[in-house]
Amino acid sequence: MSHAPDTLLTALRATPPLVQCITNYVAMNIAANVMLAAGASPAMVSDVEEAEEFAGIAGAVTVNIGTLSPPFVAGMHAAIRGARGAGRPWVLDPVACQATAYRRAVVQALVAEGPTIIRGNASEILSLAGEASRGQGVDGRDPVAAAEEGARRLARSSGAVVAVTGEVDYVTDGERAVRIEGGSPFMPMNTALGCSLTCLCGAYAAVAEDAFDAAVAALAHFAVAGAKADEGASGPGSFAPRFLDALAAVTPADLSRGAIHDAAVPA
Repeated sequence: MSHAPDTLLTALRATPPLVQCITNYVAMNIAANVMLAAGASPAMVSDVEEAEEFAGIAGAVTVNIGTLSPPFVAGMHAAIRGARGAGRPWVLDPVACQATAYRRAVVQALVAEGPTIIRGNASEILSLAGEASRGQGVDGRDPVAAAEEGARRLARSSGAVVAVTGEVDYVTDGERAVRIEGGSPFMPMNTALGCSLTCLCGAYAAVAEDAFDAAVAALAHFAVAGAKADEGASGPGSFAPRFLDALAAVTPADLSRGAIHDAAVPA
């Protein structure tokens, strides 16, 4: 059954989902604050000794490859085993997956584990789809529109919902697609907001029956909050606290006011 973003936000705040966020060291504090402001409950549990067990009690798991090391990767796979064993959704953020051979190998193994949602910038999604990208390190240099066809192919081959984020976001499961407008030019100037959005995708996936609906709702929540925070912000520094306030202030009614537009999916 499909649920609109406003319904999912109501559900998320009524029973805040516990989300196991395996994210990078740069993002942990920011992502935790974003999750709390939005209405979810984050837990940064990543060690292999407990990651699988904890995933069994979490509502969802998110995996971000921003700061890689073999122990971190082992914890990721353990958490994914726990999520799959408990029938929980898990979200993959392929940070800079095109940058090094190690990252490419790690992300290929993670995609093979069957993520529920993949969220990345256009350069990362192009790389996962087997296409050339202009990404430099963690910075995406490709426009979202350039990755839309690759996102549809990746969704069909992986079985995941694919969310491409940028100036105008694009979400597809290979058969359906939407674009989401909003946000602020200051968002790319604040570190770890994309990583935090991946965690929020996990929160919405924990309360949604349809992963496509979950990704759309999470991206709409971010887009609306970003636009609200942009009002009165004079730069990236003043934007950051306004964004946390805006995440908390977004109402279900705000998510039904035109940020989401259907996109045609070529046959």
